[in-house]
Amino acid sequence: MEPINRREFLKKLGLGSVAMAGTAMLASCGEEQKAQRALGTTYSEREVPTDKMTYRTNPTTGDKVSLLGYGMMRLPQDKDGNIDQDQVNKLVDYALAHGVNYFDTSPAYCRGVCESATGIALSRHPRDSYYVAAKLSNFNPKQYSHEESVKMYRKSFEYLRVDVIDYYLLHSVGGGGMKNFSERYLNNGMLDFLVEERAKGHIRNLGFSYHGDVEVFDWCLANHDKYHWDFVQIQMNYVDWRHGYEQNKRNQDALYLYTELEKRGIPAVIMEPLLGGRLSNLPTHVIERLKERRPQDSAASWAFRFCGHWPGVLTALSGMTYMEHLQDNIRTFSPCEPLSQEELDFLEETAQLILHYPTVPCNECQYCMPCPYGIDIPTIFHYYNKCVNEGSVPRSNEDPEYFRLRRNYLIGYDRALPKVRQADHCVGCNACSPHCPQNIRIPRELQRIDRFVENLRQFKF
Repeated sequence: MEPINRREFLKKLGLGSVAMAGTAMLASCGEEQKAQRALGTTYSEREVPTDKMTYRTNPTTGDKVSLLGYGMMRLPQDKDGNIDQDQVNKLVDYALAHGVNYFDTSPAYCRGVCESATGIALSRHPRDSYYVAAKLSNFNPKQYSHEESVKMYRKSFEYLRVDVIDYYLLHSVGGGGMKNFSERYLNNGMLDFLVEERAKGHIRNLGFSYHGDVEVFDWCLANHDKYHWDFVQIQMNYVDWRHGYEQNKRNQDALYLYTELEKRGIPAVIMEPLLGGRLSNLPTHVIERLKERRPQDSAASWAFRFCGHWPGVLTALSGMTYMEHLQDNIRTFSPCEPLSQEELDFLEETAQLILHYPTVPCNECQYCMPCPYGIDIPTIFHYYNKCVNEGSVPRSNEDPEYFRLRRNYLIGYDRALPKVRQADHCVGCNACSPHCPQNIRIPRELQRIDRFVENLRQFKF
């Protein structure tokens, strides 16, 4: 099979994006409630407060930022796979009406239309009612030049319909180490250019988002006196807090990242508070464990409270596709109840339980896509993880439930993924792994899942 480019891939896929693949696989839009229950999250009928949002103050600009930030990476889509602008508008309107005022975007999100969709929704409101974050997402070597990077930067203003960007980030520093960082931001003069743009008032706060080699994180902080970072975006949740390095050998535990920022008085913006949804899509016995403590609260609320517990956190981002997600998260942060030491210990025990499950640490960020050979990598991992978490994977052919579980897994796998998108088409080219923020050895995991599926087909497992 010949490699295809991104445009051809999206056309062939028919969805235009796989950002909604996990939820679409579970249910249609008419079955959202069923899908949410499958994710292990329950939503109460409690009132959604409009005036109790927790805010944190940015020490640099004095911005009063909602502790819940809106990550615009996973916007709702219509049946044709295009962004549903009416739904985006409704979600943004509801968020603003209930105290959310931080909206995070990137040129790389939603097939490149995230900024435009966000700009349309936000521009219907007074400019002083929200803060917008954008990124220099110059991942392609063709975009490394000063001219192309500046062009991307200028386009963000146009798409977002603003004259000033409140929070601007160097996007995903660390991947590729110092060499990649230098090519994207130093050798082309872009970091110096952005510092000048901040001085001119075109950017109010300058920071970076970090994934990958901790050498780059340390270098950036070592040069804080020169660049004066106004904020830094890090991956933080109760699993990564002490086990980030265990899962991603290039990274460090979130405890280290947060502590280094706190030492310097740099506010932290949190990404992946739910670890790509994994902390709401938990094994049944873990969900029950959380429910024993707080029966009315969702699994997601525990993860968000963990992030909100730390005073150096400015905002915690959540990619909220459905109104139910938004409402539940607003409840959690209105106001955000700090964790007791007993609850912190409880979450560390929960993290250790989660790590014992053999899931793939995929956050469905889509950075690995498109595969040159058309494989739907995130959906393969999502389906496998879902079945492991639900206990619906046969452990051996001696399992009394083997035949039922085998049949259900194989039927579900074929329904979720066209055969040409399945793991057996991986040729090990490794075009995907260098782009993975979680440092997953993607071909190895695909081949492991393929062996598992093939053994099921042949009754060998």
